[in-house]
Amino acid sequence: MSNSRQYLQTVALRDVKCYAFHGYYPEEHLTGIYFMIDVQVSFPSHADTTENIEATVNYEVINQIILEEMAITRKMLETVVSRILERLVSSYIFITRAEVSIKKLNPPMTGEVGHSFVQLSYTK
Repeated sequence: MSNSRQYLQTVALRDVKCYAFHGYYPEEHLTGIYFMIDVQVSFPSHADTTENIEATVNYEVINQIILEEMAITRKMLETVVSRILERLVSSYIFITRAEVSIKKLNPPMTGEVGHSFVQLSYTK
């Protein structure tokens, strides 16, 4: 007999480090900088499907989406975050919650800044 209990499962990647050329200013497109990306998605899951990769979000796919989107130079981090989030919820229609954030490490501005940060969330 199968267990029909339903759970809310979460899959995440934390601190995916990428060197990319995002930024509003033209010089940022030339010099590049390091970014850290976090992705967390949640979705309904049944106890009897935990060994079925088709019933989950594959974190290798999450990583591939991140790397592909980070490779496309954009002026605004908001665009990058939005594209990652849109691809995730389009690829896995059963996602009910998702959160994507990007930190720009040591952004080029006056003073000593650890990182700037952009985050976007989705709720079905």
